[in-house]
Amino acid sequence: MAGRLDAHLQRLGLSERDAEVYTHLLAAGPCRPSEVAKSLELKPRDVKAALDRLSGLGLVGLTGTDGAIAPISPVSGLDLLARERESELRQAQVATTLAFDTFKRTVWPQPTDGLIEIVTGGEIRERIRQIEATATTEILRFDSPPYYTTAIPNDMEHVNLARGVEYRVVYAKAAMERPGYYEANVQPCIAAGEQARVLPSVPVKLSIVDQRLALVSLSIQQAEVNRSLVIVYPSALLSALTGLFEIAWRAALPMHVGEHSPSALRPVERQVLELLAMGLTDEVIADRLGVSRRTLTRHVERLMSRAGVDGRFQLGLYAGRNGWL
Repeated sequence: MAGRLDAHLQRLGLSERDAEVYTHLLAAGPCRPSEVAKSLELKPRDVKAALDRLSGLGLVGLTGTDGAIAPISPVSGLDLLARERESELRQAQVATTLAFDTFKRTVWPQPTDGLIEIVTGGEIRERIRQIEATATTEILRFDSPPYYTTAIPNDMEHVNLARGVEYRVVYAKAAMERPGYYEANVQPCIAAGEQARVLPSVPVKLSIVDQRLALVSLSIQQAEVNRSLVIVYPSALLSALTGLFEIAWRAALPMHVGEHSPSALRPVERQVLELLAMGLTDEVIADRLGVSRRTLTRHVERLMSRAGVDGRFQLGLYAGRNGWL
């Protein structure tokens, strides 16, 4: 326990010696500096210096007239240490940003006006992962081919969802038609808490992270010509992209069965509703479900009968208006 506390104290900014003296006082109780030096086999002047620093931070204080020192409530001291670390981190952030700006100007100039950054080739995948890992509140996304990764679960999204980052994703129908993508990537993310909707197409591949930057990738047609990623920083363009997403989100159809859907729906009927909402063809839906086209037709007819409608379009409208989706 003491070893772990030492490590935590050093992360807050205490030196190894200061942390050692402080944890000793926590275990031993009120001690004179000479007693601390003897117990830890340290030079008296080193102990005095450590105690002076701890006292200055509000972590220790005198207990009476005999010169004994003991830990005191660390609340104010820890706040001070935290503020100092925040200040140091901000300074490090500014220094690193300035160094990178110098690098972009002198070592590797890129065509950018300061509002955008262009990433190409093999850097794209890692850069996307790095930026997604920094999310703190929400990620808004248009999802469509082409993809820079295979149809595997998005581990980073699962981690972010677990720590409270909200995901709202509008999928293009082309993404749902990609073999294995829905089962391996989309379904697990929805189960983990992603809010997902679908449109026949989306205008651009897009991820907006905490509304502080956006990642814009090329469309399917453009991807064959050039493979690049545009990072958009705070600007009118970023605001426009955010507005574009919200408009598309309101127009898109939910991809998963809602809480108000009839409890009597069988699991396969719920799946049929979700796949119909994606705009997939009967052939693709039947293949996903592992059933024949004839069996699929029977499932759809039962759903229409339950909803009291005569066609698939009316079924979609009914499901949307009555909270099935």
